[in-house]
Amino acid sequence: MKNSFLFCFAMLALFAFSNCTNDAITEQGGDAMSKFTADANFIKAHEAPQVIDYQGRGKMIDLRTADGGMTKAYAVVANPRTTKYLFVIHEWWGLNDQIKQEADRLADELGNVTVLALDLYDGKMTANPDEAGKLMGSVSQERREAIVKAALAFAGKDGEVATIGWCFGGGWSLRSSILAAERGVGCVMYYGMPVEKADELAPLQCDVLGIFADQDKWINQEAIGKFEALAKATGKKVENHWFEADHAFANPTSPRYNDAAAQAANKLAVEFLRKKFGN
Repeated sequence: MKNSFLFCFAMLALFAFSNCTNDAITEQGGDAMSKFTADANFIKAHEAPQVIDYQGRGKMIDLRTADGGMTKAYAVVANPRTTKYLFVIHEWWGLNDQIKQEADRLADELGNVTVLALDLYDGKMTANPDEAGKLMGSVSQERREAIVKAALAFAGKDGEVATIGWCFGGGWSLRSSILAAERGVGCVMYYGMPVEKADELAPLQCDVLGIFADQDKWINQEAIGKFEALAKATGKKVENHWFEADHAFANPTSPRYNDAAAQAANKLAVEFLRKKFGN
């Protein structure tokens, strides 16, 4: 009897520790996707990307955060100046050359829009999946929000802000549009984990275009179905599209890149953003 009691107590303690650990990971990482940092299969599903050497036409700029600190962003500034801004949010690898290349491409396709590729890792990046998982779970939600708010301050009170991101950046594209509130004009979320609570989604004031992969085992139909229900319950407009592809299919440096799906998804994203910017 005593042994049975001790066994039950040990199992309850283990369950409690596991829950606390998962909660701590989510709280530290600041988004629902951070819970995957402890998932070995999720990490293995992110093969190392091809490292490219890209010399973009944009430049790194300094942005001041509200706490007096600093952050950096890769900026492609429109000429002539504009009140239209697109925030680009990197994958869990960090603000690497591939994301800078995407920022340049989007600036070309959208026309008179200033593109800011934000750095939510404060200068850190990697091509190692294990290290990427650690980076994704290492930065607090408060710091990431401070970085987004610094970009919003740069855009100014009259700025019209759209957002786009992939994977980790897909989730933070949505969170950035939520933070933009009445300045938000559109959000593109590529296979990112959305927010899960009504009070988190409530401040969102723009439409969302979701782009997902039907072979994705984590950001899947079940997870996105819950988000669709949440959006409907809170009066938000969300339009989701599914492609016969796997997670990371739109990243040309990923082994999972699917050119046909990526091109079709990009066409949807650019048309959506042009419409929201009135271009």
